[in-house]
Amino acid sequence: MSDPEPCRMKHTEEQRDLMKVKEESEELSEVKEESEELSEVKEESEELREVKEESEELSEVNEESEELREVKEESEELSKVEEEHHVNRSKIKKKFVKKRSANKSFACTQCGKSLTTKQSLEGHMRIHTGDKPFTCDQCGKSFNQKSQLYFHMRIHTGEKPFTCDQCGKSFNQKSQLYFHMMIHTGEKPFICDQCGKTFIWASNLKTHLTVHTKEKPHSCSVCGKSFSLLQYLHGHQKIHTGVREYMCFECEKTFITARCLKLHQRIHTGEKPYKCSHCDKRFSQSQHLKIHERIHTGEKPYKCSHCDKRCSRSEHLKIHERIHTGEKPYKCSHCDKRFRVSSHLKTHERIHSREKPHTCDQCGKSFSFKSDLEIHMKIHAVEKPHHHSLRSQTTRKHLEGENRKNASDPEPAE
Repeated sequence: MSDPEPCRMKHTEEQRDLMKVKEESEELSEVKEESEELSEVKEESEELREVKEESEELSEVNEESEELREVKEESEELSKVEEEHHVNRSKIKKKFVKKRSANKSFACTQCGKSLTTKQSLEGHMRIHTGDKPFTCDQCGKSFNQKSQLYFHMRIHTGEKPFTCDQCGKSFNQKSQLYFHMMIHTGEKPFICDQCGKTFIWASNLKTHLTVHTKEKPHSCSVCGKSFSLLQYLHGHQKIHTGVREYMCFECEKTFITARCLKLHQRIHTGEKPYKCSHCDKRFSQSQHLKIHERIHTGEKPYKCSHCDKRCSRSEHLKIHERIHTGEKPYKCSHCDKRFRVSSHLKTHERIHSREKPHTCDQCGKSFSFKSDLEIHMKIHAVEKPHHHSLRSQTTRKHLEGENRKNASDPEPAE
């Protein structure tokens, strides 16, 4: 009979192994459960972070809305007080400004501006520090306010929630729609104190004021020409660099700016959006219409600084003033003769080139100068049937003699 002890020991070892496997399995289950719990906690943490960011964004928007609401309420209350008591608005306004200032306890240490909340002050301080922590993930542009990034993102999404009820044009900001509406209402709140001219935009008024001040602080380092605005200088400098990045696909002509290309393309499309209010003539450019309308109004805004002559165009005044200054900037490339006007030089150079662009449609004879053609045409005017009198023959000989005389001295008078 065999000994049962080894069998019992073997059975005990198997049980021990099974228990060990079971314990390891339980431990793995616990680890898995803990991992799942951690994952859930992480997800909840992420959700909380997103909620916090949304809360901050809403807080900023609410603060801006609250400030706008306060301004609106003050304005309405001012109007009500003014109507009831018929008092000076400026005096009442001072009272409300003082009341509103008392509610602003957070002051900027850099410029002294007061704000209603600590968060608003922190956002304001970024203007002075130059800190721009909010970056667009589409183009990399950075902003110092989260609300600015929020509005900027509409450029990429194409969202334009504010639509003009007059023409249907849409905008991504309410302020843009506000200024656009002034085009329809005709409102121009910014007035030049020098000439009374009005503008929709403050920036347009600032640009206009340089006409009166004659201030041109931006100079070209290549030719020394000065400009009133920096963007004018940047555009001018492309003349020296030779960069003409805008090309017309119709004729392959190139241009320095997109605006010049746009104006040029109207030659191909035939578009003439600017119509004269006095006649039916139309123009492709607004400045051409403005110059044309001076024919009807008789306006001559450009006055000579040497005499009382006035001109409707600045380039005409510039040419006229050369009579007083004696300036003759256009020199003949064949001789030393100089001229005040480029067209006079062009006409003069035909003496050297022998070019004769003016041709008689009666006999085919050509002339260098239009005036000579006009004199020649009189010959054909007297050559009529049944009028071959002695007088007609004498007139013809006289005109031919004048023509020969003019041909010997063809230079036009300046």
